[in-house]
Amino acid sequence: MSRPRKWRRVCCLPERDRFGPLGMTADSADYVRMSVDEYETIRLIDLENMTQEECAGCMNIARTTVQGIYNEARRKVADSLVNGKLLWIEGGEYELCSGQEKPCGRRGCHRHFYDSTEEEKK
Repeated sequence: MSRPRKWRRVCCLPERDRFGPLGMTADSADYVRMSVDEYETIRLIDLENMTQEECAGCMNIARTTVQGIYNEARRKVADSLVNGKLLWIEGGEYELCSGQEKPCGRRGCHRHFYDSTEEEKK
């Protein structure tokens, strides 16, 4: 019996889910599909400058899992850029962050709203 997969924690969905060459239609058959959790690793590691270990903590998965997801996500971005394919972000095994989890509230989480008045009360 295989081990059940862990849901990967994602802080936010992308504002836009399709990227590609100008003039390409969204119904094009030539596209690359990226999952939301792959998008999240790119966002945390490349945009937020997190290490793979920090990214793993935010997503509630192992660092080695992050490494595999990140490598696949980078391959898909490269395929889209180099070969002029539409990049379509959808699906995956993820859960949206509620903003209440312990790793949440760190840099990079867009769902956590820091309330300075709460901190002052302590």
